[in-house]
Amino acid sequence: MIERSEQGADPTAAADSGFDGVSGPLPAVAPKRLRKGRSPWARSPSRPSPPATPTTQPPAGWSPVVAATDHPGADVSLGRQLDAGAAPDSRSSAWMWLVFFCLGFLAGQIIAEIFAALTANVVDKSVSLGALAKLSEPPTWYIVSTLLGLWAGFFGSAEMATRARGTKSLLRDLGLRFRWRDALGVPIGAGGQLLVALVYIPISHHVHDFSQRFDAPSQRLTGGSHGAGFFVIAVFTVVGAPFFEELYFRGVLLRALARLFGRAGGWVGPALAIVVTGLVFALFHFEALQYAGLALFGIILSFVSYRTGRLGMNMVAHATFNLTAVAAAVMAPLALAHGGIA
Repeated sequence: MIERSEQGADPTAAADSGFDGVSGPLPAVAPKRLRKGRSPWARSPSRPSPPATPTTQPPAGWSPVVAATDHPGADVSLGRQLDAGAAPDSRSSAWMWLVFFCLGFLAGQIIAEIFAALTANVVDKSVSLGALAKLSEPPTWYIVSTLLGLWAGFFGSAEMATRARGTKSLLRDLGLRFRWRDALGVPIGAGGQLLVALVYIPISHHVHDFSQRFDAPSQRLTGGSHGAGFFVIAVFTVVGAPFFEELYFRGVLLRALARLFGRAGGWVGPALAIVVTGLVFALFHFEALQYAGLALFGIILSFVSYRTGRLGMNMVAHATFNLTAVAAAVMAPLALAHGGIA
């Protein structure tokens, strides 16, 4: 039976039938060959995405503080280290560092007296420590024992600060590191002696017995020693004093003040920390006539430490400064006035 196509029917149906609209089974169509294992309704594969770039994980133990303080290349200033969270990491920690600074000085004075008394008991039981302290040239054993006691307090202050409010690492918290560029401390120390001598030229003409009074601290430190004793004092002065004093003043005090003053006014905060540290450094030497020179050199050392973020270069500068003074004391009859021993 022949039927008419319904209106609106798909015109392609008749075309596809091949029988001019005659109904009946459509001829079978061979299926399109597919790739093995692929669904006929699967979408064509898109262009493969590039492999993800692996993220580099920081090494174990890394932190911004470590990156700032243990930088293998150029020096990182103390200000940048503190910005990264270096110790002391807060104002409260900085105040605690100042407490440890004061306790270290008091402990050093007490330990120095104890060491001197113990040494006197071995060397000469009849000696009076009060009388020795007033001598212009005390014996070598007295100088050595009191210096060891004082430095024990200085070192204890640094140790307490880093253990109580730090990372328990003197190298990291106080910048106790050396590099080859620290050799620049040699001209800084020698130049410091020359600068101090120039500062005192206008003063020397107005002070009675200026040379004798100005050289008195150096003479007190080295004048009573001879031979092996002088060598021991020279080593203590050139090696020991720079190490322990820099650890104490530029390590503990400067870093505490730098945290407290921060970057107030841009450069004002760091400048205050540097200047105050230099003034306190000179004050703790208890030498009125030498105060201006010691303060000037203390400010120079503080600037070097702040700029490098370490203690290495200013320890070398401090050692050179003291070495120049010791050499001048040896050649006192031929030497001009020098800056003294810091």
